[in-house]
Amino acid sequence: MRRSLAWLVAVPLMLAGSEAAHALAYRLAYPDLHVRVHVLLVTGHGYLRWLPLVLGIAAAAVALSLLVTAVDAARGRAPRGLPAWAFTLLPPLAFVVQEHVERLLHTGVFPWHEAATPTFAPGLALQIPFALLAYGIARLLLRTAERAGRAVARVAPPRPRPAAIVLVPPAAEPRLPRAALISSGLAKRGPPLLATV
Repeated sequence: MRRSLAWLVAVPLMLAGSEAAHALAYRLAYPDLHVRVHVLLVTGHGYLRWLPLVLGIAAAAVALSLLVTAVDAARGRAPRGLPAWAFTLLPPLAFVVQEHVERLLHTGVFPWHEAATPTFAPGLALQIPFALLAYGIARLLLRTAERAGRAVARVAPPRPRPAAIVLVPPAAEPRLPRAALISSGLAKRGPPLLATV
């Protein structure tokens, strides 16, 4: 399996886990739905209306990479593992960047005080468990795709290999001497056909 395929599974799952932790942090900090929706709109979370579309595209990318992983395994290509460090470092980093960029784009001023908000510490703390869950799911999906590919390779009949065709020039046939037709009595002599008419 190619390394890019592992990342194509890992990144969408990391982002989904990060967004789930992000949503849970806001739910814990603001249990009332109306207050939570107001805070999300005031803090620059209007982009969340596009989240279902983004998650659908990410799911399609994961499905496509799993299909290619299965095909690679069926062809006998060795799999490559997922880097565990990426799951422990990237989601918390993505959360910190996301929180700052959301406020920066919404207000136009860099939010130096972002770490003091009631959602920042819980959101950052939730990133690790959700990242570990995403890592487990990614490994499970990749392992399942690999096993499915190998199972298909075992079941599928082997393709016939083309036989080598060797072109050999035909052997020369021995030429036997031909007997003359006149001497064998088969030929008849006579006048030409025009003369008889």
